Amino acid sequence: MFTLYIPSAKAEGNELLRPSGLRLKYKINDMGYTKMWVHLVWATKRREPVLDKGIRSKLFSHIRENARTKGIYIDFVNGYVDHIHVLISLNADQTIAKIVQLIKGESSFWMNKHRLTSSKFEWQDDYFAVSVSESGINKVREYIKNQEQHHAKKTFQQEYDEFMEKYGFELLQESLG
Repeated sequence: MFTLYIPSAKAEGNELLRPSGLRLKYKINDMGYTKMWVHLVWATKRREPVLDKGIRSKLFSHIRENARTKGIYIDFVNGYVDHIHVLISLNADQTIAKIVQLIKGESSFWMNKHRLTSSKFEWQDDYFAVSVSESGINKVREYIKNQEQHHAKKTFQQEYDEFMEKYGFELLQESLG
């Protein structure tokens, strides 16, 4: 068993009621509290710009609903024509890899089932994930929220390169290769 603490939630019995109305079950024992914020980013296959506004709206709504049924807490989701940003809070029994696999796999299946793009839809295999401190949550939410304005000034490749450098992945890649 684990204890899950979700910020700005009100307890009602053994459920947490988020401001969004989402109810999350929690169990209490002596293991303490767990809160792990993660900012995820991944791109469409070959970074094809196939996610227009209409598709993004439907896709993000579906991703939220599907995540809810799988016990994945998505705080914020948004993106641009060729990529997606997701801010999640992990439970103690969840891994980043499994969450990404569930979201990417099911959403690409759903996109193809509903034929939202003219050709087969796929996500790129890789993804970017970094932890976010409690003090940085609002800044990340704003960054994710303003993707359209942000990408009027810089490309996804520029954003990606900045992330790699900012979080030290570039140095890691150089030392491995």
